[in-house]
Amino acid sequence: MISEFKNKNILITGGTGSIGGEIARSILQYEPKVIRIFSSDENGLFSLAQELRDHVNVRYLLGDIRDKERLERAIEGIDIVFHAAALKHVPYCEYNPFEAIRTNIIGTQNVLEVSLKEEVQNVISISTDKAVNPVSTMGATKLLAEKLVVDANYYKGLRKTICSSVRFGNVIGSRGSIFPLFAEQIKNGGPVTITDPKMSRFIMSPSQVIGLLFRTIGMALGGEIFILKMPSLKISDLIKAMIEELAPRFGYKPSQIEIKTTGTRPGEKLYEELMTEEEARHSRETDEMFIVIPHIELSTCRIEDYNYPETKPASVETFTSKDGPFLSQDEIKAMLKEYSSLET
Repeated sequence: MISEFKNKNILITGGTGSIGGEIARSILQYEPKVIRIFSSDENGLFSLAQELRDHVNVRYLLGDIRDKERLERAIEGIDIVFHAAALKHVPYCEYNPFEAIRTNIIGTQNVLEVSLKEEVQNVISISTDKAVNPVSTMGATKLLAEKLVVDANYYKGLRKTICSSVRFGNVIGSRGSIFPLFAEQIKNGGPVTITDPKMSRFIMSPSQVIGLLFRTIGMALGGEIFILKMPSLKISDLIKAMIEELAPRFGYKPSQIEIKTTGTRPGEKLYEELMTEEEARHSRETDEMFIVIPHIELSTCRIEDYNYPETKPASVETFTSKDGPFLSQDEIKAMLKEYSSLET
């Protein structure tokens, strides 16, 4: 990573979000020339600037990825773009679909077009398991954003920019995730709400997010989707583990915290998928990840070039959270202890 980031110019869209901020903190140890934090969240920029005030090589740019002209100034002279800006909440995208399109699709197009114009080295776009067989507006917009990233490698002609995506599950403690929501409900004495007891989700830690993102820099040839092999959990098991772990900290007995079923929300799935059967047919895998490779040869890269060292054809037909392996409640509790935001 030192060779990838030292003296490089880095831009992070959505840089004040949970993942964007973690990317910035992690890259700083590798001595980049500059990190530009690009965000429409003024308060988020202020907070991150206070946290990183000792780092003179960080710049804070207020702007929106919907604004292509602003992006042109932000990406000028940049080597690597981490594209983390998105509207990610399923219900809000369901009720505000035009806004989801403007940010997740048009915004991604803007990032890609400006990056190609500037011939940045790499564009790494953050995607989600909700982009696989989507039933929600949010998932559909993220699927099309993935397609734009893949197709940018054909559209670019002979430009040097390498565009790829990483597909994540739920990140422990990310802003707006179920972890702080459940913690707050337990702190208030309950009830803890679950939409459906049968629901399952993929789960990953912030360190796993960063590890996968950074490995893609050296591996990416263009058009790939990188997917971490992550465990899944039943949301009902997560709630029970969180109640047992947190209720005593807030002065309650676990038996005092009620669990209430509220019903599935618009656009919500019972389980998530990280790879379809069709994608698995043209994917490779390592011990840690799957790599979905593009269907069509690039002008700069042939299909056989995607035979990365120490990989093999994918050994699965699909990758869904309902198939497990599921984390046990003891494993979930161990995971929660690493989540500092749950501390009282």
